[in-house]
Amino acid sequence: MIHTFTVNGISIALDIFSGAVHVADPVSLEAIRLYEQHSRDEVIRKLLSRYESNPEVNPGTLGALMDQLDELVRAGQLYSSGAYLNTGVPLPDAQGPIKALCLHVAHVCNLACSYCFAGQGKYQGQAALMSLGTARGALDFLVANSGARRHLEVDFFGGEPLLNWEVVKETVVYGRALEREHNKAFRFTLTTNGMLLNEEIMEFCNQEMHNVVLSLDGRREVHDHYRVDAKGKGSYETIVPKFQEFVKRRGDREYYIRGTYTRRNLDFLQDILHMADLGFTRLSMEPVVTAPDDLEALRAEDLPALFEQYERLAQEMLNRKRQGRSFEFYHYILDLENGPCIHKRFSGCGSGTEYLAVTPQGELYPCHQFVGDSAYRIGTLKKGIVNHALREKFAANTLYSRQECRNCWAQLYCAGGCAANAVRATGSISGVYAYGCELFKKRIECALMLQACLQEEGLA
Repeated sequence: MIHTFTVNGISIALDIFSGAVHVADPVSLEAIRLYEQHSRDEVIRKLLSRYESNPEVNPGTLGALMDQLDELVRAGQLYSSGAYLNTGVPLPDAQGPIKALCLHVAHVCNLACSYCFAGQGKYQGQAALMSLGTARGALDFLVANSGARRHLEVDFFGGEPLLNWEVVKETVVYGRALEREHNKAFRFTLTTNGMLLNEEIMEFCNQEMHNVVLSLDGRREVHDHYRVDAKGKGSYETIVPKFQEFVKRRGDREYYIRGTYTRRNLDFLQDILHMADLGFTRLSMEPVVTAPDDLEALRAEDLPALFEQYERLAQEMLNRKRQGRSFEFYHYILDLENGPCIHKRFSGCGSGTEYLAVTPQGELYPCHQFVGDSAYRIGTLKKGIVNHALREKFAANTLYSRQECRNCWAQLYCAGGCAANAVRATGSISGVYAYGCELFKKRIECALMLQACLQEEGLA
């Protein structure tokens, strides 16, 4: 199976199951399209008819082109088979080890973002802070259930985790002690709105946090419309200087500036470029996921404008790379040489199996986006996993549990998509969030175009 497309004047043929990417001229692209369903002679005959006014398209040149395509077929880089997906990919183990926890150290927030999926940090419940005892118990639980895995991940999340900073800090200290005792290695990450960043927190995070996600929605007017405090005052002026100082001190360690765009800023490219111009080089901008009747919800009629924004973003990133002032965009990062393993491509993020979220009360959920919905409570730190049927349901929720995905060209890039978004859209973790699929596929096309150009120009 192949997928052919053109972005910013660059025509590409993607071989789905091998992952091979072929940059092609219009005639070659049309030949690749035709050769999947037609014989060699039929392809040549159709191309001669279609390009009869072009003297460069003749039996000799087309014969040479078809020889090249035959060589790619023999090399397994064109029209390759996906049969290995039906027999050669093991399903996630519902009883297998856990490798990552999202610790909800604070179900409270000092901002009141209108689009917040977590109900301004309370997750439709009561405000709460995780105790140090619960946080330590979560790390004990992770170690005890990690099996032979050595590298473990813990994300401090909220609400706003810096409202419970002492617990965050002491939990990291406790984790370092567990590393020595159990031969484990923790990767700690933190997601913050930045309001409480100070000298001590910056220094500690730059020493101990493998990654830090900083929330910024872009231009001042956009950011301050959504990310306001309890009095309705925007937070841009407070956090931007702190983020700039933090990133300056961070050096080459990982971080991301993460924003959300809604129907209010369909021109979100301007927000991304604004953040880049502020000096941030690792950026992410996510589409809002909210109730369809919400005024900020994205709609089907917005897709052409959003597609244009993603295409312009890819071109702008290429231009800036040429100028020596590049930045990363999370959704355009593709490793075309090594990439994720086939198990990851087939089973996705591991929510409900390898990855769990922990509430301040020590309840366990499949991921942070399910927290607060009792139907998806999977256990507790004290009792462990008790809803084994739910965990088995998540383990079985792989790429091919969704019939819609079987013939989709992007299947090995998204593993069927986000289970939480599927629930919001369809009521089932195995459903398909169709709107999100369209945005995802456009991002992959743009990412492939960008990577192809960078490779061709020696800029990758």
